[in-house]
Amino acid sequence: MLEQHPGKVRLVFKNYPLRNHPMAYKAAVAAMAADLRGKFWDFHDRLFRRHDRLSDAVLAQIRKELDLLDPAFENLMKNPEMAGLIQRDVQEGRNAGVRGTPTVFVNGRRHPGPYTPEAFREAIERELKGSPR
Repeated sequence: MLEQHPGKVRLVFKNYPLRNHPMAYKAAVAAMAADLRGKFWDFHDRLFRRHDRLSDAVLAQIRKELDLLDPAFENLMKNPEMAGLIQRDVQEGRNAGVRGTPTVFVNGRRHPGPYTPEAFREAIERELKGSPR
């Protein structure tokens, strides 16, 4: 949809690390730091492929795969601005009524699901046409 409608459709990712997931916050910080190196989506995709076994070792492996083991990257991960970015995302999510993940919005409206490419395409096309839901 991004390619089919350049300038009209955009994808915005917001962090919402769940408190009951012990690695969610660390993973979010690492992904945001990776974003400053232009590697957010690479980091994100690797995280989600390993979501069921996240650990410090897995985060280190992903960093190694993406050449992010340097001390400067460590400093980025410790930078309080990373925590601030994540807290901002969480607050925006709370304000929008997010209770868990994933939660998807299309044009500011919560997408009820299913979360399939076809359902997203239909919802986006409906919004582009200005059709009622």
